[in-house]
Amino acid sequence: MADHKLVSPQLVINSRMLYLSWIPADPAACAKLLPHVLKPADNHAIYMNQYVVDSAEQTTGFGAYSLTYLGLDVAGYPAPDGVTPGRFFTHYMNSSEAVRRYAKERGVPATPGTTTIGIEGDIVTALTEVEGVPVIRSRARIGSGIGAIARGHLHYLTRVGDRITSGRYPYIGELSAGFEVLSIEFLAPDHPTYALRPASPLQIVTGASFYAPRNSFVYPGGEEDLGPAHP
Repeated sequence: MADHKLVSPQLVINSRMLYLSWIPADPAACAKLLPHVLKPADNHAIYMNQYVVDSAEQTTGFGAYSLTYLGLDVAGYPAPDGVTPGRFFTHYMNSSEAVRRYAKERGVPATPGTTTIGIEGDIVTALTEVEGVPVIRSRARIGSGIGAIARGHLHYLTRVGDRITSGRYPYIGELSAGFEVLSIEFLAPDHPTYALRPASPLQIVTGASFYAPRNSFVYPGGEEDLGPAHP
């Protein structure tokens, strides 16, 4: 990885990615994590992305890293397709100090953490750990082959000081066929992410959940100041 300052945007190709969305157990507790000017989406959905970049050759400057980030879907700031909701980062656990620094400059609440993704038979398991302690474990069933190609932009919001900023993240993902979420476990009740744990029984937002053995994206593009964080 180059030792010069990382500039925006950065390109990542062929990451291994488990992206999930669900309805939380405690929507009110989740909503408290948003800046006052932002409101949860009508369904109060939570999103989470657990992914691994295996080699430096897959990035323009980040190097290899792993990441789990999650937060809330928000009302009023859709992606360019007009359908996919905007999303606010509440937690971001990244294995790379360089990527954490880059993310923090853009208002992302980056902290250390590692993510692993493994496949045994037709089951993919993603595990997020912080200081060696398991925090989140997700499991899904996948079929053989690619069922669809997803492409477009996601719209992520962050807070930089007293301002809300956003970035549009273009992506192209090869999505596994036969995808089925089996479980999402929040394993550490004392960890801040526990507030976002799913309801029981599990309620998955299917249109925003997938496993991609190869997902490429730009990180970020189209950055924009959206105004003050307080009304």
